[in-house]
Amino acid sequence: MKKITEVLGLVLFIASLCFVEGQTPQNYIYTSSGDLRSMEKMITREDIGGVQIVYNWRALETSKDEYDFSAIEKDLDYLTGLHRKLFIQLQDRFFEPQARYIPDYVLNDKEYRGGLVPQFDNPGEDKPVGNGWVAQQWNPAVRMRFQKLIGELAKRFDGKIQGINLPETSIDIDMKKDKTGFSCDRYFQAELENLAFARSVFHDSHVLQYINFFPCEWENDHQYMSRLFDFAYKNNIGLGGPDIVPDKKAQMKNSYPFFNQYKGKLALVAMAVQEPTLTYKNPTTKKPFTKEEFTEYAENYLGVNIIFWSVESPWLRDSQ
Repeated sequence: MKKITEVLGLVLFIASLCFVEGQTPQNYIYTSSGDLRSMEKMITREDIGGVQIVYNWRALETSKDEYDFSAIEKDLDYLTGLHRKLFIQLQDRFFEPQARYIPDYVLNDKEYRGGLVPQFDNPGEDKPVGNGWVAQQWNPAVRMRFQKLIGELAKRFDGKIQGINLPETSIDIDMKKDKTGFSCDRYFQAELENLAFARSVFHDSHVLQYINFFPCEWENDHQYMSRLFDFAYKNNIGLGGPDIVPDKKAQMKNSYPFFNQYKGKLALVAMAVQEPTLTYKNPTTKKPFTKEEFTEYAENYLGVNIIFWSVESPWLRDSQ
């Protein structure tokens, strides 16, 4: 009986990793760790399949080679008890001036050159440009430490979580003032190396890369976008992004046409409707996009399998 139960459990897990082209996207909730119990009514809705939770580097590596995964363990146990899946988003870039959430040794030790560089972000319509930070993944020393964290996460959670996703490719830094050795080619190669490493250590859980823009590139003029999509296709890697905005001009010059081109060909496509996404308006109705408009575009044009919805989404808030 025990063996039968184990086999059934494996079959159900494998089934949970499979997505069929043409199916309506599954709905997940997007949030940060520590919020789950207050959202139990939302999480246990019949139309919610799981939760994507953001964990920052600093919270998971408290000092060099000292890891604290207790928050993930707690969230995973809680969601498993509710028969919901967990998707981890590992965050190395931040969108507020005070958010410098990488380990102190990376910030302070000479080889990491400060660890972070300032970046700018304009997250939605009618929003002011804000300051934030991004880890210097183009610095091999920083990248090695980030990959070490990914490896430790794989040892603990591969096959237990539904997937891990690396954050969006878009960054906007002052290249003229940079003294860290940044170049657009180095950044692209660094993102590709992190993704390849994640795929090499996560064998059973999905690996997902958020891809929206690359610095220095517009309309694939450096072939960054086409090369990453091709790499994902050939290596059983999922792709996604932080924003579903129907026919948004900037996205249509960058990642969106590639999602359409690779529709039904990728291991997984998972995209988000985050808080800034909710501020965008349908140019025809002059009103914020509805759940149905987001979903229709995600399914029919982008080929999305999972939508990670902000807890601020009106259709979810109405259920509270």
